[in-house]
Amino acid sequence: MRNPDSKHQVVIVGGGAGGLELATRLGDSLGKHGEADITLIDKNRTHVWKPKLHEIASGSMDMSAHEVDYLAQAHWHRFRFRLGELTAIDRERREVHVAPYLDDEGRLVTPARAFAYDTLVVSVGSLSNDFGTPGVREHGLRLESKVDAQRFHARMVNACIRAHAQTTPLRPEQLHVAIIGAGATGVELAAELHRTTREVVAYGLDRVDAEKDIQVSVIEAADRVLPALPPRMSAATEALLRKLGVDVHTSAKVAEVRPEGVRLADGRILPAELVVWAAGVKAPDLLKEIAGLETNRSNQLVVLPTLQTTRDPDIFAMGDCAQCAWPEANDGKGGFVPPRAQAAHQQASHVAAQIRRRLAGKPLKNYRYRDFGSLVSLGEFSTVGNMMGGLIGGNLMIEGSFARLMYISLYKMHELALHGFVKVALDTLARLITRRTEPHVKLH
Repeated sequence: MRNPDSKHQVVIVGGGAGGLELATRLGDSLGKHGEADITLIDKNRTHVWKPKLHEIASGSMDMSAHEVDYLAQAHWHRFRFRLGELTAIDRERREVHVAPYLDDEGRLVTPARAFAYDTLVVSVGSLSNDFGTPGVREHGLRLESKVDAQRFHARMVNACIRAHAQTTPLRPEQLHVAIIGAGATGVELAAELHRTTREVVAYGLDRVDAEKDIQVSVIEAADRVLPALPPRMSAATEALLRKLGVDVHTSAKVAEVRPEGVRLADGRILPAELVVWAAGVKAPDLLKEIAGLETNRSNQLVVLPTLQTTRDPDIFAMGDCAQCAWPEANDGKGGFVPPRAQAAHQQASHVAAQIRRRLAGKPLKNYRYRDFGSLVSLGEFSTVGNMMGGLIGGNLMIEGSFARLMYISLYKMHELALHGFVKVALDTLARLITRRTEPHVKLH
């Protein structure tokens, strides 16, 4: 039985960009003033901003400098962090259940547990969708977490060292990377790999000819790269990728991923030692009809304009795992809020305000997505994007240094939401100073 005098229990499941920002905002307000208990649950110990995963994979970013420790963040911002992976929601008892947590050696750290809630927020993010393509699970790599990114980076560096050490000629697939999916993740990874693989080779692996031996390919089923963005952006991005020497295959459907490469639907074989699946988005399979809540074909929880789930007003969902209507999309024809970092950032602010209204007994407000455009970083070579909506009153293509600055500002907004202005300013200054003395590519 619940104590009627106890504080309102807010439980947030998922510590991604939206979930961690929400926990921080509520901790700094409701938690600080003793108006509610805030609990964040995640299956990892630390947080890394997901749009940075391609930089970790390529080795161009030092993950330790950008990780956020959940326990430390909880301590400084007056919320609780609990380690575990969601397994079920009991709506009748208003509890969330999490699985036991085991360490890398299989030893039990925490048992299966249940956490009571008055307000539950589900923010578990998304995964890539392989659409059942044969061989993806067995032979493909993904970029869904920092572990995935680190695994790819290790295999990339090992591939270069192996090629340098062997005395026999390189096999057709050696030092070839195939990236399936030319969305933002695939395109950004391709551009970063062009630079970082060459820098790895330059660290003394002189038996590898970077220009001749290393090949990066991007495969896209649609008729252009970045199919969700304006055609002008696609054309500019593809032109730059080809200039860098990246092989771009559009209108190319993958039929099978093999140990030695990729087979396309038209029968062509693209040799590749490393294959990355970066196509399609879906919510985790666990959410499919969880606790009787309404979900769509991509396992996303269907939400009302208030971001409450359609079948339970005590449960909110936000970020990539939520299907939220966007009436203004497609020139007023309607659609759904896209799975982007800016959407998670906006929804975290909105849900924080919604929970404060609930506690005050005020009516909730509808969420309205504001599209400020899209930006794609091509590493040191360029950044392309479009600014749109309320920001400029139209749609403007941007690229170069200004676009790069706008791209960096998106991450700075995330850092500001977590740490505040003073810490972000000091950390940024420290990174600028130390960057001059550190290697550009991490080899570990």
